[in-house]
Amino acid sequence: METRMREIRARNASKVKIGVIPGHFATNHSHVNYYVDMTAVKTSSSIAKEAAALLAQEYMMGTNIDTIVCLEGTEMLGAFLAQALSDPSVPVLNAGHDINVITPELNASNQMIFRDNTQKKIWSRHVLLLMASVSTGKTINRAVECLQYYGGELVAISAIFSAATESRGIKINSIFTPGDLPGYQSYSTGECPLCAAHKKVDAIVNSYGYSKI
Repeated sequence: METRMREIRARNASKVKIGVIPGHFATNHSHVNYYVDMTAVKTSSSIAKEAAALLAQEYMMGTNIDTIVCLEGTEMLGAFLAQALSDPSVPVLNAGHDINVITPELNASNQMIFRDNTQKKIWSRHVLLLMASVSTGKTINRAVECLQYYGGELVAISAIFSAATESRGIKINSIFTPGDLPGYQSYSTGECPLCAAHKKVDAIVNSYGYSKI
């Protein structure tokens, strides 16, 4: 399967790249015809720093951010994003501001929770939700329910790749979009035309990677 992977680079930062493999893949919420590999952005400090600079451009002047909540292994990207947004040498809204970077825990019921020691980073704070990818938006909905429970206000959503342009009235700021993946499609499990055509699922995929079937 890896032999089918090709690299796609960001338009304004050629160092920032993802890998894509066409096929038939099953996620927790849907079936998709591309596996999007974001390992480089998640694990390379130099690439993550450049990717964070791209995402930060959207919020430089008009969005007050207190906390970045990282999902799907985006902690390093989140740290660089906080650094870019609060750089005291740049005349931006959050310059010199101490931005928190935290990750929720999943309990036995697969609900997102924050322990007592991190809840204060959410309560009455302006929160940016950072994700690796957005396809159906169900993960965003779970995260918003969690933030509301702990008294946080979602003001921004960012992702490395997003198939959607907005959620809950908030623009999704992403580096890569379906326009970078010709013919990208996401289907609900019961309405997948690839399944209807009896095309074998290549792999089960999630934010950690993929497992071939």
